[in-house]
Amino acid sequence: MTNPEIKVLVAEKIGDSGVDLLKQHFDVTVKTDWADGELAAELGGYDGVLIRSASKLTADVLEGATNLKAIGRAGVGVDNVDVPAATKRGIVVANAPQSNVVTAAEHTLALLLALARNVPQAHAALVAGRWDRSKYSGVELMDKTLGVLGFGRIGQLVAERAQGFGMKVVAYDPYVAADRYREMGVEKAETSDDVYAVADFITIHLPKTPETEGWLNAEAFAKCKDGVRILNVARGPLIVEEDLVAALDSGKVAGAALDVFRTEPMTESPLFGRENVVVTPHLGASTAEATDRAGFQAAEQVVAALTGGAVTTAVNVPAVGAEDLEVLGPFLPLCRKLGKLAVSVADGGSVDRLEIEFLGRIAERDTRPLVLNVLLGALSGHTEEDVNEVNAPELAKERGIEIQESKRGSARDFTDLVRVTVVSDSGRQRSRVVGTTLGRRNRPHLLEVWGERFNVQLEDHLLLFRYQDVPGMIGRVGTALGTADVNIGQAAVGRTESGDHPDGMAAIVMTTDRATPADVLQQLLAGPEFATGRSITF
Repeated sequence: MTNPEIKVLVAEKIGDSGVDLLKQHFDVTVKTDWADGELAAELGGYDGVLIRSASKLTADVLEGATNLKAIGRAGVGVDNVDVPAATKRGIVVANAPQSNVVTAAEHTLALLLALARNVPQAHAALVAGRWDRSKYSGVELMDKTLGVLGFGRIGQLVAERAQGFGMKVVAYDPYVAADRYREMGVEKAETSDDVYAVADFITIHLPKTPETEGWLNAEAFAKCKDGVRILNVARGPLIVEEDLVAALDSGKVAGAALDVFRTEPMTESPLFGRENVVVTPHLGASTAEATDRAGFQAAEQVVAALTGGAVTTAVNVPAVGAEDLEVLGPFLPLCRKLGKLAVSVADGGSVDRLEIEFLGRIAERDTRPLVLNVLLGALSGHTEEDVNEVNAPELAKERGIEIQESKRGSARDFTDLVRVTVVSDSGRQRSRVVGTTLGRRNRPHLLEVWGERFNVQLEDHLLLFRYQDVPGMIGRVGTALGTADVNIGQAAVGRTESGDHPDGMAAIVMTTDRATPADVLQQLLAGPEFATGRSITF
């Protein structure tokens, strides 16, 4: 259902699928022709904006965008967005990092085949009137070894496709689990030198960082097999072009295929015009499908950011991949509720530390989004600023709240557990809540509060009491709620490990169809038998 109160601007041309998705949720304006300064002047009227590479969202531009909450970049890079400035203002910045992975992998294979079989050179000779059949005899890919430097998503797609040609693949990437190599039938190289020693073809798929810049240099080429062929469809600065020229001149490198260059656009290079070099003008992401996919994926992120969903590709908040999201997704609302509940029932005068424990299968995942949702719940309503996924950690830091996370691979009695403990008054007070998700719909359940154990499905409105364990107390609560026209959905009396209440106190948790009026709560707490009570709306 469209929410006309949320306004989104599509500031550059994207595929229709992305625009249509946005229009299903928001009031959308599409405008792609901007005069100087015009975008900055109009951006303040929108909650979200979707851009490509032409729009420059600088700190000055963002300063005037007082309503902006989400920026979607239809593409991989976010160089045209001042991410720190956006983060400071609580604006989610998300890109479409998976939009061109298939396209880039396919272009790598296109260059691999072109390099092996001299396709561009033979084509140019033939259209020029030369039948140079013997001159452009190539090499087969069958039984050759492809070395992959950088075994992320693109590197893995390249490996899969190369295996289809009967190639052996050896890959180097220290940040990929050994199991992933085994699953794909790829040999795991312990160092890049191990790749150089055996590869007939080398393709590089590393990010550009100070550590990776110039990765393939004279030293690396010297370690390669004689006659190796080099491919780069990733980033130009990964290869020292002067060293590649020298290696080609010496015959150490038999050929190269390049789609990217140190500076772009590039029209003059000592690499151009060589019979053993194939070049393309940065076409790795250039397909109609990739362009449409980028717009749609960026639109998905804007929708998620503006509707409270999981923003999986944010560059300034913890992101969770698709595999982790399948496991962690149902726990996001649970964590947010536990965070709010833990702070609400804490008896101390401060919140010094949040101790967050994950037990079970969720502990094996990247739990940063879960930690963030606990923090969102804990801070919600307790800060001057509106709290969101972007500024929550900074607000906690500013308030001196320490976040302590721990994980354990097993959980007693349940498949997964989340424990949130509020430590207050310099460690003198500790208050813990515990929850999990149950059932096919993964509904959040409260399992522990105030040291008492329950099993209550967490609804929008919750009522909790600690009271003297004497007959008639539950009836008094029910009568008061009935008089106030508040219906009880569920009710559960807590139990301890031994089943009794040695301090003479018991606890009850109730869900209700609406918030309990403050005067009703105060009326009940005025009775001497009630120690404490809370009415919480999530």
